[in-house]
Amino acid sequence: MSNGKLLVRQPANEPVKSYLRGSAERTALEGKLKELSAEVIEIPLIIGGKEVRTGITRDIVMPHDHGHILAKYHLPTEKELNMAVEASLEARQAWASLSWDNRAAIFLKAAELLAGPWRATLNAATMLGQSKTAHQAEIDSACELIDFLRFNVFYMQEIFEEQPISLNTELNRIEYRPLEGFVLAITPFNFTAIGGNLATSPAMLGNVVNWKPSDTAVYSNYFFMKLLQEAGLPDGVINFLPCTGEQASDTLIPHPNLGGVNFTGSTAVFEKIWNNIGKHIGTYKDYPRLVGETGGKDFIFAHNSCDVDALVTALTRGAFEYQGQKCSAASRAYIPESIWPEVKEKLGANLAQFKPGDVSEFSAFMGAVIDHRAYDKITSYIDAAKNSKDADVIFGGGYDCRKGYFVEPTVIQAKTPTYKSMCEEIFGPVLTLYVYEDTSFEETLKICDETSPYALTGAVFAQDKAVIQRMDEALKFCAGNFYINDKPTGAVVGQQPFGGARKSGTNDKAGSKVNLYRFINMRTIKENLVPPTEFKYAHMLD
Repeated sequence: MSNGKLLVRQPANEPVKSYLRGSAERTALEGKLKELSAEVIEIPLIIGGKEVRTGITRDIVMPHDHGHILAKYHLPTEKELNMAVEASLEARQAWASLSWDNRAAIFLKAAELLAGPWRATLNAATMLGQSKTAHQAEIDSACELIDFLRFNVFYMQEIFEEQPISLNTELNRIEYRPLEGFVLAITPFNFTAIGGNLATSPAMLGNVVNWKPSDTAVYSNYFFMKLLQEAGLPDGVINFLPCTGEQASDTLIPHPNLGGVNFTGSTAVFEKIWNNIGKHIGTYKDYPRLVGETGGKDFIFAHNSCDVDALVTALTRGAFEYQGQKCSAASRAYIPESIWPEVKEKLGANLAQFKPGDVSEFSAFMGAVIDHRAYDKITSYIDAAKNSKDADVIFGGGYDCRKGYFVEPTVIQAKTPTYKSMCEEIFGPVLTLYVYEDTSFEETLKICDETSPYALTGAVFAQDKAVIQRMDEALKFCAGNFYINDKPTGAVVGQQPFGGARKSGTNDKAGSKVNLYRFINMRTIKENLVPPTEFKYAHMLD
């Protein structure tokens, strides 16, 4: 084995491509959109590196054109799930024994493949399967996923270099072992990058992973799995298992070799997972590690000293980019009465300039919501507001699912700060505003902190530095990612590690070293160079 030491340089964030008309990246993306739209592919399970087909299939459709089938994917049975566990355990020893730099090389190669020849494919798959615009796909399935791969390798190197002090007579070191058993990665529909990161971050540390993608993100996640195979990922290290939540709950979570769960999704599902693990806690070989990023009811809180144009832009982008289907999306806002007329006028002018549409049209600002379940939930909140004496729909409120699951960007003005859409997670293009009296600033800060059980992201807008400090202090525990004069979305790997507490998750900060620590098991090793040969201590001697 070579005794040369790999030194991974500090990464830079992947530049975001603009996709201007006539640019090379736009031409490539348009071509790939046409190519993928013109075919219906079959997506198998990938277990131990082999494609497995069960004949039990489901369709994958475009959310903005749900009559258009993109693919059919195979669902596993209990048999295939157990096969995957066995395949991962068989791969575990060889993978964990592979030197960290050789593991790192696979994921660095994957980043280069994604930055180059696979970029258009992943972006097009995300646009078609998850109804993201070109920009939203670019910052997700290209840039953020590339950043996760590169930065996590760099963080892994930093972790392994953290070693204890040794003395002249003894050598001390820390061995960073993977978890025993397998990691179950359960990933969401809304970010291709999250799917890729939750599967790869434990794997690069020497863990084996069984990956359950969201049923509405199987399409893009499958292409990323194929990219990993091209990058040289050994068979069985990551198994691709588009199963149902019930199957994961019944077969994978209770398995005695479960070493950890890496999860992003709803709070309700994460609590069910936690409860399920608790029921089986006596059967596991080790206590499973639970990492979860869950729900949010993210806020924008404005002070009357704020820049109104900056506030309105943050409301528009923060609430309605990707149809509000970001765990960080602005979902509630607190606006001072003195600036409300100007805010309302300018917000309305912004919203009048866009409506949901086909994301293959590059002029679109929004696409469709992900599926009929989401559509029904979102529109129920809109209908409730239309019929409530405690709220008014002041912008938008329309919806249509005949061709795609389209919901207009909708703004509700709540007459009370505890109206249901100020408190409950909607996960769609609905922003609820509460207009407060300027003299009730302190009281409203307290309401903002106590209204929601979540604590994921939040933003404050003010020009007065003393006011900003006061808002920061008052809202310290209700947002794991806190923004000053900026929208509460768009965390960048290496710049704003992401995660929240309370009912928003375990706050293990994806995009940082903290997250990787959760998937290693440290062993301290002491070697005594001059071991004692006499049991008596000095004070015992004459």
